[in-house]
Amino acid sequence: MSTAVPALSYAESRPSEPVRTLLTRNYLGFTQPATSGERWLATPTPTATVILNMGAAFGGLPGAFVTGLTDTHAVIDQFGAIECVDLKLTPLGAYTLLGVPMDELTGAVVDLADVLGPAGARLTERLANTPDWADRFAVLDGFLTDRAARGPEPAPEVAWAWRRLGESGGTVPIGALAHEVGWSRRHLVTRFRQQVGLPPKTVARIVRFSRLLRRVGGAELSRVAAECGYYDQAHMNRDFREFAGTTPTDYLSRLPGRAAREVTSVQYAWVPAD
Repeated sequence: MSTAVPALSYAESRPSEPVRTLLTRNYLGFTQPATSGERWLATPTPTATVILNMGAAFGGLPGAFVTGLTDTHAVIDQFGAIECVDLKLTPLGAYTLLGVPMDELTGAVVDLADVLGPAGARLTERLANTPDWADRFAVLDGFLTDRAARGPEPAPEVAWAWRRLGESGGTVPIGALAHEVGWSRRHLVTRFRQQVGLPPKTVARIVRFSRLLRRVGGAELSRVAAECGYYDQAHMNRDFREFAGTTPTDYLSRLPGRAAREVTSVQYAWVPAD
């Protein structure tokens, strides 16, 4: 007689305005049973992450933490019982909601209480003591709505540059961005790094690479690469080595099935690794 294996489960809720514009997706609640687990290759994405655990912390990380942008890859072990809220923020949304310069969080995993102070600890405790996902999302939405109203606003010039990088898929030249906003290139790089976390040229490469990864697996790689702005194979290979630590061929061989890939790209932008 076979025994059913507990499955992963998700809960989702749409944020209210104006929080919605500061996130890259809806609120996501994630529950993983103790018998489950995966190892993931995490590649850089143009997002910041906040994790709030309802139960025990995982992976040797704080119970609630924030990660800023990074330009490096890492293998993530995600095993055992997990129940958490997983937030994906735009860098400028994180700048407003967290209220700190984003370059202080670049490439780091920081305890949320060190960023938000006692308010961060109280939020985590309140969510842990709220058993229903709908009520948890309501608590979270109220907290973030208040933070959005009181948090710093990014410079209009940085917001313009960020938007243009996204719209162009990371292909607009940085000199052109500086000209468009009326700043020197040096000043744009300084302010952009402070409010986004990385220089605009690096973010442009990450945006382009993330766009490429979302499209590989179902079409000829060379054609997709050209459409994403890579001018030759060596150009693309360099980004695979730097951002994924592997070759395009090896990366494609590790892709899961279509259904798993779609869930992965929406929730984590991680790909299972051996």
